[in-house]
Amino acid sequence: MKKLLALFFVILTFSVFAQIEKFGREISLSEKTKISDILANPEEFVGKTVLVEGQVLDVCQHAGCWMELKSDGDGKIRIKVKDGDIVFPVSAVGSNAIAEGTVYKIELTKEEAIEFYQHMAEESGKEFDPSTVTGPVTIYQIRGIGAEINMSKEMKATE
Repeated sequence: MKKLLALFFVILTFSVFAQIEKFGREISLSEKTKISDILANPEEFVGKTVLVEGQVLDVCQHAGCWMELKSDGDGKIRIKVKDGDIVFPVSAVGSNAIAEGTVYKIELTKEEAIEFYQHMAEESGKEFDPSTVTGPVTIYQIRGIGAEINMSKEMKATE
Protein backbone atom coordinates (compact mmCIF):
# COMPACT_ATOMS: atom_id res chain seq x y z
CA MET A 1 0.00 0.00 0.00
CA LYS A 2 2.86 2.40 0.84
CA LYS A 3 4.47 1.73 -2.54
CA LEU A 4 1.16 2.41 -4.30
CA LEU A 5 0.75 5.70 -2.42
CA ALA A 6 4.35 6.67 -3.20
CA LEU A 7 3.80 5.94 -6.89
CA PHE A 8 0.56 7.94 -6.86
CA PHE A 9 2.39 10.88 -5.22
CA VAL A 10 5.15 10.78 -7.88
CA ILE A 11 2.60 10.72 -10.71
CA LEU A 12 0.57 13.51 -9.13
CA THR A 13 3.67 15.63 -8.52
CA PHE A 14 4.85 15.16 -12.10
CA SER A 15 1.44 16.02 -13.53
CA VAL A 16 1.25 19.17 -11.38
CA PHE A 17 4.73 20.44 -12.24
CA ALA A 18 5.17 19.19 -15.81
CA GLN A 19 3.53 21.58 -18.20
CA ILE A 20 4.24 20.19 -21.64
CA GLU A 21 2.77 22.43 -24.32
CA LYS A 22 2.38 21.04 -27.83
CA PHE A 23 2.72 23.10 -30.99
CA GLY A 24 1.85 22.12 -34.55
CA ARG A 25 1.53 18.47 -35.52
CA GLU A 26 1.92 15.58 -33.10
CA ILE A 27 5.54 14.38 -32.85
CA SER A 28 5.80 11.21 -34.96
CA LEU A 29 9.48 10.29 -34.64
CA SER A 30 10.83 8.50 -31.59
CA GLU A 31 14.55 8.53 -32.31
CA LYS A 32 16.30 11.82 -31.58
CA THR A 33 19.10 13.23 -33.70
CA LYS A 34 21.80 15.16 -31.85
CA ILE A 35 21.96 18.80 -32.88
CA SER A 36 25.75 18.50 -32.76
CA ASP A 37 25.58 15.76 -35.43
CA ILE A 38 23.54 18.02 -37.70
CA LEU A 39 25.91 20.95 -37.18
CA ALA A 40 28.98 18.76 -37.80
CA ASN A 41 27.67 17.37 -41.13
CA PRO A 42 24.70 19.50 -42.20
CA GLU A 43 24.70 18.37 -45.84
CA GLU A 44 24.06 14.77 -44.69
CA PHE A 45 20.79 15.90 -43.11
CA VAL A 46 19.42 18.29 -45.76
CA GLY A 47 15.98 17.03 -46.79
CA LYS A 48 15.72 14.61 -43.85
CA THR A 49 13.10 14.81 -41.13
CA VAL A 50 14.65 14.82 -37.68
CA LEU A 51 13.65 15.04 -34.02
CA VAL A 52 15.95 17.27 -31.96
CA GLU A 53 16.06 18.26 -28.31
CA GLY A 54 17.60 21.20 -26.50
CA GLN A 55 17.16 24.21 -24.30
CA VAL A 56 15.28 27.10 -25.91
CA LEU A 57 17.80 29.93 -26.24
CA ASP A 58 15.70 32.46 -28.11
CA VAL A 59 12.28 32.91 -29.71
CA CYS A 60 11.13 35.36 -32.40
CA GLN A 61 9.91 38.39 -30.46
CA HIS A 62 7.45 39.52 -33.16
CA ALA A 63 5.62 36.50 -34.53
CA GLY A 64 6.92 33.47 -32.59
CA CYS A 65 7.86 32.01 -35.97
CA TRP A 66 11.18 30.52 -34.85
CA MET A 67 12.99 29.27 -31.81
CA GLU A 68 16.64 28.43 -31.34
CA LEU A 69 17.65 25.27 -29.52
CA LYS A 70 21.00 24.85 -27.80
CA SER A 71 23.10 22.03 -29.14
CA ASP A 72 24.28 19.16 -26.98
CA GLY A 73 27.75 20.42 -27.99
CA ASP A 74 28.71 23.88 -29.21
CA GLY A 75 26.27 25.87 -31.26
CA LYS A 76 22.55 26.08 -31.80
CA ILE A 77 19.98 25.41 -34.49
CA ARG A 78 16.90 27.37 -35.47
CA ILE A 79 13.48 25.77 -35.80
CA LYS A 80 11.61 27.95 -38.33
CA VAL A 81 7.92 27.79 -39.15
CA LYS A 82 5.70 29.70 -41.53
CA ASP A 83 4.37 32.80 -39.77
CA GLY A 84 1.11 31.93 -38.04
CA ASP A 85 1.28 28.15 -38.60
CA ILE A 86 2.87 27.69 -35.19
CA VAL A 87 3.51 30.45 -32.66
CA PHE A 88 6.28 29.67 -30.18
CA PRO A 89 5.84 31.63 -26.94
CA VAL A 90 8.61 34.02 -25.89
CA SER A 91 8.16 32.62 -22.37
CA ALA A 92 9.68 29.34 -23.63
CA VAL A 93 13.22 30.76 -23.35
CA GLY A 94 15.10 28.64 -20.84
CA SER A 95 12.71 25.69 -21.23
CA ASN A 96 13.58 22.31 -22.65
CA ALA A 97 11.99 21.40 -25.98
CA ILE A 98 11.84 18.73 -28.63
CA ALA A 99 11.06 19.65 -32.21
CA GLU A 100 10.42 17.68 -35.37
CA GLY A 101 11.01 18.99 -38.85
CA THR A 102 13.02 18.84 -42.05
CA VAL A 103 16.57 20.15 -42.29
CA TYR A 104 17.09 22.67 -45.09
CA LYS A 105 19.68 25.18 -46.16
CA ILE A 106 19.58 28.80 -47.22
CA GLU A 107 22.37 30.10 -49.43
CA LEU A 108 22.82 33.87 -49.28
CA THR A 109 25.04 36.26 -51.17
CA LYS A 110 27.04 38.68 -49.05
CA GLU A 111 24.41 41.38 -49.57
CA GLU A 112 21.54 39.02 -48.73
CA ALA A 113 23.40 37.83 -45.63
CA ILE A 114 23.84 41.40 -44.42
CA GLU A 115 20.10 42.03 -44.89
CA PHE A 116 19.23 38.76 -43.15
CA TYR A 117 21.47 39.38 -40.12
CA GLN A 118 20.31 42.99 -39.90
CA HIS A 119 16.69 41.81 -39.85
CA MET A 120 17.47 39.19 -37.19
CA ALA A 121 19.25 41.78 -35.04
CA GLU A 122 16.29 44.16 -35.29
CA GLU A 123 13.89 41.36 -34.29
CA SER A 124 16.02 40.55 -31.26
CA GLY A 125 16.74 44.17 -30.34
CA LYS A 126 20.47 43.62 -30.80
CA GLU A 127 23.20 45.53 -32.57
CA PHE A 128 24.62 44.25 -35.86
CA ASP A 129 27.88 45.22 -37.55
CA PRO A 130 27.62 44.60 -41.33
CA SER A 131 31.42 44.39 -41.59
CA THR A 132 31.25 41.01 -39.82
CA VAL A 133 29.84 39.50 -43.04
CA THR A 134 32.78 38.94 -45.37
CA GLY A 135 31.20 36.80 -48.09
CA PRO A 136 28.37 34.46 -49.05
CA VAL A 137 26.75 32.53 -46.18
CA THR A 138 25.01 29.16 -45.94
CA ILE A 139 22.54 28.74 -43.09
CA TYR A 140 21.08 25.40 -41.97
CA GLN A 141 17.72 25.37 -40.21
CA ILE A 142 14.89 22.98 -39.45
CA ARG A 143 11.48 23.62 -41.02
CA GLY A 144 9.40 22.79 -37.97
CA ILE A 145 6.21 20.76 -38.15
CA GLY A 146 5.71 19.98 -34.46
CA ALA A 147 7.22 20.70 -31.07
CA GLU A 148 6.73 20.04 -27.38
CA ILE A 149 8.02 22.53 -24.83
CA ASN A 150 8.28 21.84 -21.11
CA MET A 151 7.01 25.17 -19.78
CA SER A 152 7.40 24.16 -16.11
CA LYS A 153 9.17 26.99 -14.32
CA GLU A 154 10.63 24.58 -11.78
CA MET A 155 12.17 22.46 -14.53
CA LYS A 156 13.76 25.20 -16.64
CA ALA A 157 17.49 24.86 -17.09
CA THR A 158 19.60 27.63 -15.68
CA GLU A 159 22.79 28.96 -17.15
